[in-house]
Amino acid sequence: MRLRGEQLAAHLERDLQPLYTIYGDEPLLVIEAADAVRGAARRQGFTEREVLTAMAGFNWNELGNATRNMSLFGGRKLVDLRIPGGKPGRDGGAALQDYCARLSPDALLLVTLPGLDWAEEKAVWLKVLTEAGVTLKLVPPNLGELPAWIAGRMQGQGQSADRDGLRFIAEHVEGNLLAARQEILKLGLLYPPGKLSFEQIRDAVLNVARHDLDGLRESLLAGDLARLARTLEGLRQEGEAPPLILWAMTEEARALAQVKTGLAEGQPPDLLLKDARVWGARQIPFRKALQRIGASQAMAALRLAARIDRLAKGIGAGEVWDEFLRLGLLLSGRPVPCDEE
Repeated sequence: MRLRGEQLAAHLERDLQPLYTIYGDEPLLVIEAADAVRGAARRQGFTEREVLTAMAGFNWNELGNATRNMSLFGGRKLVDLRIPGGKPGRDGGAALQDYCARLSPDALLLVTLPGLDWAEEKAVWLKVLTEAGVTLKLVPPNLGELPAWIAGRMQGQGQSADRDGLRFIAEHVEGNLLAARQEILKLGLLYPPGKLSFEQIRDAVLNVARHDLDGLRESLLAGDLARLARTLEGLRQEGEAPPLILWAMTEEARALAQVKTGLAEGQPPDLLLKDARVWGARQIPFRKALQRIGASQAMAALRLAARIDRLAKGIGAGEVWDEFLRLGLLLSGRPVPCDEE
């Protein structure tokens, strides 16, 4: 069975299936939907929980073991299976299909994935998961729908704003729902319930730290190496987590590589920007960045980002923060060798 994101809350109020599959490009929506399922499971007596993360080298026998090894005296069990790469592979697909053939009323399987491409959406394993339980494909609001999404979130904390205020927030976050959520929560901390003026929203949204992720992404697209170095050092001094910084930089590298590839294939630029979720004021610096770097540099940036990811996990030799600067150099159009392991 397939559900839309807005149908999940009502579904969980009246029913709880033994299997949920949740996927989408926007991490916030996936996290919130998964939290809703976990909360409903707790209320229904699923007091045990085991988290499995299917990365490279994962032993898919663990999925079956997770339900076979339930405590004799414990309650029912939630198995939280996360597939960060979005593709379980041949062994994973077989394990998921085998699991669906022997669902247990005392176990609930929650599968979360990132956005899937068209081929994976037609895969047999996903079809089997959908037939055995509930599948949610979470689609983030586009830029035109984002003000209404923000208004709904503000309403939940007892606040409202006029059209200009909502549009201002939407343009500032450029489609990033995690950033939008942070701004909305900040408004809830700064101001009491009620209608907020445009001036209140503007002052709160623009009152950000000097060294922040938005500034990092802006300096990347502008090719401003001096600002990039200052911002990275500021983030480092403030104790920002490297995975979050890597995510911000990789998002720009991935979008640039995606659009450059599409342009080489003769696809319309406006459609490519929309598909890459490059909206609003971000389009101007993004187009300049496209002129500055080549497709090979964009792909090299993705390879370097993968190397940084390994370093952050303790794999390989090198300093993560030095590699962040090298990644910035690459995205600014400078030739930088990428040592792959």
